Amino acid sequence: MSNHGLYPGLAAALALGMTFTGSAQAASLAEIQESGTIRIAVANEIPYGYIDPTGEAKGAGPDVAKHIMDQLGVDNIEWITTDFSGLIPGLQADRFDMVAAEMAILPQRCEKVIYSEPNSSYGEGLLVKSGNPMDIHAYTDFAENKELKVAIMAGADQLEMLQALGVDESQMVTLSSNSDAISSVSTGRSDAYAATSLTAGNLASKSDKVESVSGFEDPVISGEPVRSWGGFVFPQGAEDLRDAVNKELAAYKETDDWADTLMGYGFSDADVKGSMQRTTEDLCAKSIAG
Repeated sequence: MSNHGLYPGLAAALALGMTFTGSAQAASLAEIQESGTIRIAVANEIPYGYIDPTGEAKGAGPDVAKHIMDQLGVDNIEWITTDFSGLIPGLQADRFDMVAAEMAILPQRCEKVIYSEPNSSYGEGLLVKSGNPMDIHAYTDFAENKELKVAIMAGADQLEMLQALGVDESQMVTLSSNSDAISSVSTGRSDAYAATSLTAGNLASKSDKVESVSGFEDPVISGEPVRSWGGFVFPQGAEDLRDAVNKELAAYKETDDWADTLMGYGFSDADVKGSMQRTTEDLCAKSIAG
């Protein structure tokens, strides 16, 4: 997800940004509004939240966050990039005030941080070598064939999904960065990369050595197809900021502009409508399947 390698020219600037913000303390809503600046982290995963080659933050999370901050009177956003696995620890260490990476709302994460209401929903997918030589079409294929290797990203919820489906951890190849997936799959280090459908599709567009699985079968856990709901994330104790974001997010989700923003990044109509189908309270209390 976070990948300085995608945009080498930004690596030094982003590293400096992390150094500069590393010792800062998480600010309250009032302090953020008074200073006019908020620190927001992304994991450099298209189309959820990323920094483009010009240094501009884009994606479903950043674009909606920009609108919300404008409504809250916060004129300056200091964007910070980190590995996906560093997002929650970064919030806990007060390196940033908010995460706009469309991070899935899961009970185990709700124990460590607090979430906004869902901003998006999305399904799962697989990245495989071009031609899909191993004929992989579902996460359950790895449970049925113990010789297959599947790559996942450190900190991502595909780990729990695969475990719930009976895939052995010995079959899993853990990647630190989303961008490593293409080389992992194309060189045979892994037979597939398990990620969201949007991530798999985006990675497939970057190399003719890999492809997104067509006819992918949605994983079913505890009798329900797996779908994720992504939201903005805050450190515990930042309820005032979270509540203010929720108020503006609810209003924005009533507009065509919000739906157009998500669909402009490849989210489907079902993804957009799906974001309305769960509340954060419900997602924090449920198992991974629901």
